Amino acid sequence: MATPEGRFHFAIDRGGTFTDVFAQCPGGHVRVLKLLSEDPANYADAPTEGIRRILEQEGGLLLPRDQPLDTSQIASIRMGTTVATNALLERRGERVALLVTRGFRDLLHIGTQARPDLFDLAVPMPEVLYEDVVEVEERVVLYRGEPGARSPVKGRTGDLLEVQQPVDLGALRGKLEGLLARGIRSLAVVLMHSYTWAQHEQQVGTLARELGFTHVSLSSEAMPMVRIVPRGHTACADAYLTPAIQRYVQGFRRGFQGQLKDVQVLFMRSDGGLAPMDTFSGSRAVLSGPAGGVVGYSTTTYKLEGGQPVIGFDMGGTSTDVSRYAGEFEHVFEASTAGVTLQAPQLDINTVAAGGGSRLFFRSGLFAVGPESAGAHPGPACYRKGGPVTVTDANLVLGRLLPASFPCIFGPGEDQPLSPEASRKALEAVAAEVNSFLTTGPCPASPLSLEEVAMGFIRVANEAMCRPIRALTQARGHDPSAHVLACFGGAGGQHACAIARALGMDSVHIHRHSGLLSALGLALADVVHEAQEPCSLSYTPETFVQLDQRLSRLEEQCVEALQAQGFPRSQISTESFLHLRYQGTDCALMVSAHQHPATAHSPHAGDFGAAFVERYMREFGFVIPERSVVVDDVRVRGTGRSGLRLEDAPRVQTGPPRVDKVTQCYFEGGYQETPVYLLGELGYGHQLHGPCLIIDSNSTILVEPGCQAEVTETGDIRISVGAEAPSTVSTKLDPIQLSIFSHRFMSIAEQMGRILQRTAISTNIKERLDFSCALFGPDGGLVSNAPHIPVHLGAMQETVQFQIQHLGANLHPGDVLLSNHPSAGGSHLPDLTVITPVFWPGQTRPVFYVASRGHHADIGGITPGSMPPHSTTLQQEGAVFLSFKLVQGGVFQEEAVTEALRAPGKISGCSGTRNLHDNLSDLRAQVAANQKGIQLVGELIGQYGLDVVQAYMGHIQANAELAVRDMLRAFGASRQARGLPLEVLAEDYMDDGSPIRLRVQVNLNQGSAVFDFTGTGPEVFGNLNAPRAITLSSLIYCLRCLVGRDIPLNQGCLAPVRVVIPRGSILDPSAEAAVVGGNVLTSQRVVDVILGAFGACAASQGCMNNVTLGNAHMGYYETVAGGAGAGPGWHGRSGVHTHMTNTRITDPEILESRWPRLHPGPAFPAGGEPGARGLNLLIRKDGRTVNLGGKTSVSVYPGDVFCLHTPGGGGYGDPEDPGPPPGSPPQPPAFPERGSVYEYRRAQEAV
Repeated sequence: MATPEGRFHFAIDRGGTFTDVFAQCPGGHVRVLKLLSEDPANYADAPTEGIRRILEQEGGLLLPRDQPLDTSQIASIRMGTTVATNALLERRGERVALLVTRGFRDLLHIGTQARPDLFDLAVPMPEVLYEDVVEVEERVVLYRGEPGARSPVKGRTGDLLEVQQPVDLGALRGKLEGLLARGIRSLAVVLMHSYTWAQHEQQVGTLARELGFTHVSLSSEAMPMVRIVPRGHTACADAYLTPAIQRYVQGFRRGFQGQLKDVQVLFMRSDGGLAPMDTFSGSRAVLSGPAGGVVGYSTTTYKLEGGQPVIGFDMGGTSTDVSRYAGEFEHVFEASTAGVTLQAPQLDINTVAAGGGSRLFFRSGLFAVGPESAGAHPGPACYRKGGPVTVTDANLVLGRLLPASFPCIFGPGEDQPLSPEASRKALEAVAAEVNSFLTTGPCPASPLSLEEVAMGFIRVANEAMCRPIRALTQARGHDPSAHVLACFGGAGGQHACAIARALGMDSVHIHRHSGLLSALGLALADVVHEAQEPCSLSYTPETFVQLDQRLSRLEEQCVEALQAQGFPRSQISTESFLHLRYQGTDCALMVSAHQHPATAHSPHAGDFGAAFVERYMREFGFVIPERSVVVDDVRVRGTGRSGLRLEDAPRVQTGPPRVDKVTQCYFEGGYQETPVYLLGELGYGHQLHGPCLIIDSNSTILVEPGCQAEVTETGDIRISVGAEAPSTVSTKLDPIQLSIFSHRFMSIAEQMGRILQRTAISTNIKERLDFSCALFGPDGGLVSNAPHIPVHLGAMQETVQFQIQHLGANLHPGDVLLSNHPSAGGSHLPDLTVITPVFWPGQTRPVFYVASRGHHADIGGITPGSMPPHSTTLQQEGAVFLSFKLVQGGVFQEEAVTEALRAPGKISGCSGTRNLHDNLSDLRAQVAANQKGIQLVGELIGQYGLDVVQAYMGHIQANAELAVRDMLRAFGASRQARGLPLEVLAEDYMDDGSPIRLRVQVNLNQGSAVFDFTGTGPEVFGNLNAPRAITLSSLIYCLRCLVGRDIPLNQGCLAPVRVVIPRGSILDPSAEAAVVGGNVLTSQRVVDVILGAFGACAASQGCMNNVTLGNAHMGYYETVAGGAGAGPGWHGRSGVHTHMTNTRITDPEILESRWPRLHPGPAFPAGGEPGARGLNLLIRKDGRTVNLGGKTSVSVYPGDVFCLHTPGGGGYGDPEDPGPPPGSPPQPPAFPERGSVYEYRRAQEAV
């Protein structure tokens, strides 16, 4: 970061709590500063104040705060800011109106229709960013050449379009004037297919600006990519946030003479590039702060570690950011922040709710860390403001933080030091709960000391933070142990050694400015300009010239924009990307060809095809050479190299390191003497053996026993992580080990799911993520099931236990089983379950089982898709597997399974599977996922021993049982206190009048209950019969909702419950009954009945609104959202999926590009007292309207309209009094997770 002109360069990270300032001063030396981001009593703006203080310190002159600063000594200012993120989180942006194509006014309210939290009955949904909607009279559709169509026009993708209705600007003018009269000055314009035909949005934008709107965000400019829902959210975010950013920038300018006219001022964008402050926009700003940290370690640690891949670990006060760098930035192009999905390039930064301020709980025998946070106010208990006990408090109790190294800014007067006494007192309250459980619980044990409890919470917190790191690396086929851990942020240094050790890493790199690495990253970052446009070309030799022309045009745009900012051409580089996918899939990869130079069979810009195939193979484990490749988008990233470099040389050692003091730190086994070193006194070559503490003004680094730290040539700390001292874990219940095993068991199931998704080939499993993976104990009891698909919860346990009973001793090493029969624990036939028994040396019976259940798109039957609306027998629904050895003696039985999948074709009116290739590929992927589970459990057994692992499988099931018993006791006690009986009743009826009746009898003493469905109607002649496994899945789902917090979802949930289901009823039909509708409809009614019995909430829409369209050449299947019931303290919600389904709806633009056009807008009725009934109408071309009833199949013709009115949710209590009942616990605010790991889990839960 040279300063040849002898002026200052500032890099400033304005965070939520602190603002970090990194300054290179004339002469090249560095000054750093940390100050509060908000301190209105002393200054108006933290970055300006930071600059003022450094100028004052360097110049020796007093600079009054009330006068603009002289900029003659300032060369540049670079800033990352959380202004946009905070405005989004707190909903404090500009007043915005949404302009959208007529018929789509509720489009962004509905969004994807999936709910964010699977088990929250209140269905909290983020508020939309706009306060009013104006429908624009206009319509553009893809040209089909149908009779009577207008002449086609060509869009910028190359697609032919039909302008069915031009924009009615006259009608729009009056509506816009009405918005202005109400004080709305910012607009988001979102019109159908504007990604390829932007003219209509441009016309609307021109009119709006002429009328006086100060900000108009066009979705075609904000991000010209197909899919109107995320593009619309992006435009709304831009209109909502950009005015707030511009106001902040204008205020910042006013603090300087000449309003920074001659100073280069750049802001960090979410993609890791800098942009001039005049072009800094809201939709590109939400990761402005965290992006600096990624740039920081990518430009320092990665190079210093010789190009070894790096995991970034940024642990702050409320959360931890995890990212990865291996020579190039890893971007995502669609991600959610605060409930808003943004379609824009963003660094893949995964934020998890585990920071220094994460709260500590002991719940039903389990140590829990977060997701609730103490925040900055009141903060942890040690902040002396009455805050709760947190991770920071646990570190303080263990002696890993020294109060003397913190400034005296705590307490009500913000003038006191950290309080270890407050930490101990708060932790003692939790320790009392722990020891009460240990001494009086189901497995009496010796009480734990305060330090053992604190250490337990630290270990659980570390394991919680390891899970997203494993997911981030293994999702892309990388081994976490092959990485260096780059640790930064104020709290990360206390956990770095433990995190690295748990992940098998042998090296930790901590930059000497780790406490301000985001600010340093800003100093080292490059200026970036991107250009992107949509495309719909195939990637073939015939299109290479067009692709080169498009890339060249975008490259020119980038170069011109950077030259306009003063960069000579020699400092500008460009990188070209194509957004590629296989035809017929939705899994597109943004591919660069910089490592694949052009060949005679590629575009001149590079061999994108080879790059795509290489990355696809690495991430998914296979390629599809028989399918053509499609280009969705063309993108160029231009980079202006700043020429700034760091010249702050560290001091050289002059003798052994000086020990500042010796303190006592607690580790496994007790307290150890721990020397304390000051980072500023250490020099190149110093070596420090753990345990020790290294402290500077911004962070504390803990070097654990068995580890060794050294000071590098650049003054950074590199820690060599030694092996953990062996510790003995017994089979006896230890609540700390229980919490750790809980994370490990869940991580195994999650990693199995990643392997399945990577290696599967079908859209259903690879892209819709319609699968579950699970781990089972030696008795077939469920241990862990992740991620959670409601209709799969607990159902696989029935399948595994059936196989154990059915096969007995006929299970051998090398066997893998396949089953889908309803009487063997199946849900419906397309859900194929693959089970692998696992044997261990010296054991004659399997020691555990792993299984994966995936929804196969077709397995034969009377209709394509194997979900016939009118089936009356099981055989009509596809291939049936009761107990089939898919692999025998280690050999995949391809011939036998092929014959079984084709067998339905022998039945009159039926067909065998219509997609054998995908069936076989996905079954192999399920076998591979199981094998991964076996490997991971084998590693766990190798670490702890078979007896310990099996014991903790039992302990984790007992823990889930305890949580459910606590809930049942609380429910019974509540009824008893109100003089009500401990028996509750509920019933509902199917559309044909079949009753579903439930009687629940609660035993208050035991915390148990009998769920008796006696009185439920008999098996029906049709396919609405629900196998027993469906009822058990529905029950586990309800019990989890009623518990109200995260618990292990395993067989223990059902241990306190006895379920009575009459044989031959609709909930336990005969072996040959049709069941395909029970999975998607009857399950919803069962849930409504169970929750109704507990008075938890009003009934939901009670179905899934399955709609199938198709002919001999195409097919489309959707489950459509309806109403969620109200409950104690919340109103109902419309346009959202409920309970046993959570699918994402197909985006309207995708729908229209692949299938015949559908008229928009199913009606979502508002809640009343009883929910509104659903209605299916067919409006014929001649105007006749026909009520289709609840279930039918009908032929439709061009011009016909299908209108679906989905049912509403029921009301609850007095609509004028939505407040929660007295004594209800306050609901903590939801923590805003983000990143590709979070998006994967959201997608998995949206099935």
